[in-house]
Amino acid sequence: MNFQDLHELLRIELQRRIERGSLTGSRLAQQAGFQQAHISNFLNRKRALSLEGLDRVLASQNLTIDQILPLDLAAAAASHASAQTQEPTDIVPVVSSSVAMDEPRVAEASIIENVQVSGSRLHDNRARPSTGHSHWQRFVAIRADAQQSAAMEPLLAPGAIVVLDRHYNSLAPYRAHQPTLYAVRCGTALLLRYVDFDEGHLILRPYSRDFPVQLIPLASHESPADYIVGRVCLIFSEL
Repeated sequence: MNFQDLHELLRIELQRRIERGSLTGSRLAQQAGFQQAHISNFLNRKRALSLEGLDRVLASQNLTIDQILPLDLAAAAASHASAQTQEPTDIVPVVSSSVAMDEPRVAEASIIENVQVSGSRLHDNRARPSTGHSHWQRFVAIRADAQQSAAMEPLLAPGAIVVLDRHYNSLAPYRAHQPTLYAVRCGTALLLRYVDFDEGHLILRPYSRDFPVQLIPLASHESPADYIVGRVCLIFSEL
């Protein structure tokens, strides 16, 4: 990743906040101490920020670089650190999307392959299971297909292995000021999206601006946890 890539990730995150109504270009300019035209040119890819300017924008939004980096880079760093310290590893089964959605315990016959993950990287994750999922096997992985990855590019590459924490079925943000990526049941499909809930609808938000927001209406007896399969806790793009 180079300086230009970092600019683009920051620009996408700021545009996401503006689209959700939590930020405006004029407010961003005021908070970061820039002229509005300067910020507008940055958001519209007409100019870049200096290193100092980048720091000012990050600070104004209470963001750090690791919060806007793709999850697979964080996972790669964690994997490298694990190799250096020879941490114990756990085996996570890679399964189909239907198995991830519907099987509380993964049968041996349902395992496509296994992936080794740092034990501390897994078990340091905070759990918020729904009542119906508290007894489910916690960590499973899927290999993202082209349709799943397209809506989340560049965070999610086709063929990436996505580790799901099926004991996190809550819409409570996992980290402050950072959207949580979920695996969500949508009919017979499993979608990877950012998720909000408003007026009886789950709102599925892609990362790519080329894809539409999707709505899932909930019946009166349903809750978001009925559709949230789990939280994406790790992404490995090169396995």
